Amino acid sequence: MSDGIPLLVLAFGTIGGIWFLAAAARKQVADSKGDPTRSNFVQDHGGPPRPNRPGTEH
Repeated sequence: MSDGIPLLVLAFGTIGGIWFLAAAARKQVADSKGDPTRSNFVQDHGGPPRPNRPGTEH
């Protein structure tokens, strides 16, 4: 083996491991929400604004 091959294996293994962990986390969140096509941000935002707290009017 040349000197660069173990480094490439380590680099691709690290990238693959990070990708696997991110995919597993994404699946866990999607399973807990029950809707994998929408993110939590999209589901919880876009409705009417909340009223201001008393004393915060400008």
